[in-house]
Amino acid sequence: MSDQPSEASRPPERPGGADTPRPPEPPAAAAAAGTPAANEPGPSEARTAGATPADTARPSPAQASDGRRQRAQADQQAGQPGSPWQHGAGAPAAKDDGMTARLRPPPPPLIRPAVLGSVLATALLSALFLSDGLGVNLLIVAVPASLAAFFAAQAAGRRLRPWTATWAVGGLALLAVPALRDAGWPTFLAVVSAFALGSLALHGSRSWPGVLIGSLGLFDSVVPGIIWGVRGIRARAGGSRANWGATLRTTAVALVLLVVFGTLFASADAAFAELLSSLMPEASVGAGPWRTLLFALGLAGALAAAHAAAAPVRWDGLTVRPGKPRGRAEWALPLIVLNLLFAAFITLQLVVLFGGYDKVRDVTGLSHAEYARQGFWQLLWATLLTLLVIALALRWAPRGGTGDRTLVRSVLGPLCVLTLVVVASALRRMDLYVDEYGLTRLRISVAAMELWLGVVLILILAAGVFGARFLPRAVAVSAAAGVLAFGLISPDGLIAEQNVQRFEDGRSTSIDIDYVKDLSADAVPALDRLPEPERSCALRFIQNDVLHDDTPWYATSWGEARAKEILEKRPVKGDGSDCYRVGREGTGDGYEPDDDGYDPY
Repeated sequence: MSDQPSEASRPPERPGGADTPRPPEPPAAAAAAGTPAANEPGPSEARTAGATPADTARPSPAQASDGRRQRAQADQQAGQPGSPWQHGAGAPAAKDDGMTARLRPPPPPLIRPAVLGSVLATALLSALFLSDGLGVNLLIVAVPASLAAFFAAQAAGRRLRPWTATWAVGGLALLAVPALRDAGWPTFLAVVSAFALGSLALHGSRSWPGVLIGSLGLFDSVVPGIIWGVRGIRARAGGSRANWGATLRTTAVALVLLVVFGTLFASADAAFAELLSSLMPEASVGAGPWRTLLFALGLAGALAAAHAAAAPVRWDGLTVRPGKPRGRAEWALPLIVLNLLFAAFITLQLVVLFGGYDKVRDVTGLSHAEYARQGFWQLLWATLLTLLVIALALRWAPRGGTGDRTLVRSVLGPLCVLTLVVVASALRRMDLYVDEYGLTRLRISVAAMELWLGVVLILILAAGVFGARFLPRAVAVSAAAGVLAFGLISPDGLIAEQNVQRFEDGRSTSIDIDYVKDLSADAVPALDRLPEPERSCALRFIQNDVLHDDTPWYATSWGEARAKEILEKRPVKGDGSDCYRVGREGTGDGYEPDDDGYDPY
């Protein structure tokens, strides 16, 4: 459309209008608007009494050029695209700001009171409950932080999607591990994984770069979140000071009532006083700096989560260009040779995998431990390198059409299947080793890692059949599910159970006290079945930690509470003098280096 008015809508001209110069219009614009060009007499001008074309004032070419230039500058200053005839083929393209324009969203709306309340609740709960350790207090703090993110996303018009709900529920479920288990290492994995899932829930990434960087993307919102919160508080404080005063007065009156009547009831009933003391966190002057730091961390974290929910960075805007496609023969021949090598190795492994220890001894002459430790780590590295080879092969795979896709699937599919057999062989070797020497933290960890790599291979096979759209998120879900399952099975409890069972069955003449005494309180139910003096030697250090630790309820895990109950009913016996000889003959069961210096993990 033209910006000029039509003849029907143009106001009547004054009698002297013929002598008034009018800026010329380009012919194309005049034709589009149905008006004559500046150098041609219009119908109204022809009908004007006493006016002839020669009498009409015409601008010079220089003046016409200046008029066009002024209109173009006015359009640019108004933020509008220039006229089509000024740039030949259509309006100019929008200004490209590069990577930032693709990643950065528009500014979030002004922070709402519900978001501010949830953020302050998160900061207060962090200062009150996170100073004494980890337990159910992480879930308590995570609830208002999640509400702050929910309210901020709602204010920004974001909808709850299935994958967002999956990430959020998974993150909260992972925070249940510190509430259930006393062991620090599965708790650490669960907390880190919960943070990653929470960041993915806020950003909603789906590509490989988006999932990998989006799991850490919450750090990018810390500084913008604080600035956003400060601006929101200033804006709302300046416009509604009366409301802020009413809120402060209401809070102060409520606190005074709670303190006065709570003190009266506590002094009137000892049971109520004990209940209050157990529920309320201890407040001391010495803990003031630490609680202040926790308050600041909780405040910054909640503001970052809310800001990311309202204006998430589009990490999916980060793209990785595919490699140059190779020819079919150049691409397929090395992978076919690798498949043949895998097949030859696996043919020999099947004899071991299904033949048992007798076949191992007949074929190799090696014992359980010698055979198992000979190749587990090599097979683990072979699995990792195979995944790398698959990723690089997909990057440079031929992409010409249906025939190329069939070739890729027919070459990489068998490679994934053969690698799954390698995973099964590695797990079988670990099973032989554990059956001979017992379970340890390192052994159960690497076995879990190898098992998860097998799941990733299955997901790659499924992506080859159903498409790779969900593969990045499926791999992330499998990793989070593995961490959650690892924490819920209680690794320390499983280690103690397996070693005690071997001792009870007579497969081991002794139990390694030096190792099991360093396990967490999760191992107490299994170690409680040991006979004396092994039981007291194994539980002495754990009892000192559990019974003499004055940890409040919100920082005490279920495993620690159960261990405390068991040890209060049956405390350890003796002074520990017998422990110097108990279990010493079992230290050679795979826990100390052999004569050749090899440490069988």
